[in-house]
This record gives sequence, C-alpha cells and structure tokens, in this order.
Amino acid sequence: MSENTFEAIPEVKLDNGRFKYVLIKVHDKADPNRSKLIVRGSASAAYHADIYEKEMCKIESISGLETECLGGGRIIHNPDCAEIKVFGYSQGYGQADHSKAVEILKRNFPDYKSITWSNEGY
Repeated sequence: MSENTFEAIPEVKLDNGRFKYVLIKVHDKADPNRSKLIVRGSASAAYHADIYEKEMCKIESISGLETECLGGGRIIHNPDCAEIKVFGYSQGYGQADHSKAVEILKRNFPDYKSITWSNEGY
C-alpha cells in the first residue's frame, strides 16, 4: 500500500442536518503503528453499523488496510451557521471519544465558528 493511498482517505465525510456518526480507526496491516482516525456521518443511515460497514467495505478493499469502529454518536451539522455539535452514543458500538472527533472536525472546518461536543443525549 502506498503512502499516497493511505493519505488520500479523507478525514471527514458528513451530511448536513442531524444524523448518526462513527469514529473509525484506519490502520496499515503491515505497520499497525501507522494509523489515522476518520469521522463519517450520514443522514440516510438508520443504524451506526450502516455507516461503518459501508466505509469498511470501501477502505478494506484497498490492499493492506484494516478498519476498527471506535464508537459513535450523533452530529448536528449546520453549514449555514458554521456550526457542528457532536453528542450521544451508539447502542451497537458504544460512545465515541467525541473530543477526538471534534479535533478532526476543527482541522477540516477551520472557518466554522463553533464545533462543540457533549456526552449528553442520544
């Protein structure tokens, strides 16, 4: 697996509105110390597993990569107000570390005025 392939995986893919999200760890089978965290959220997903399984199939089809779901929650993404709120948990995967998800979101949405998280709610 080339360095470019690994780095080409986007850190964030989000819809607009309120939806479920998962925090995924992608790592190199040949070098387990080489990994990155990615955030995926979808308004069309009924379950957190729907989001993870779709991404897992895409990423693991790339030779040499594996994924692990680190948990989930919910996101409210309002691009018109430049705001993202991360909260809640996944019944199937448990609660993601929302602080890590927010770090990733802040890198990818530097112009947003508010990106926050809370462990409250579902």
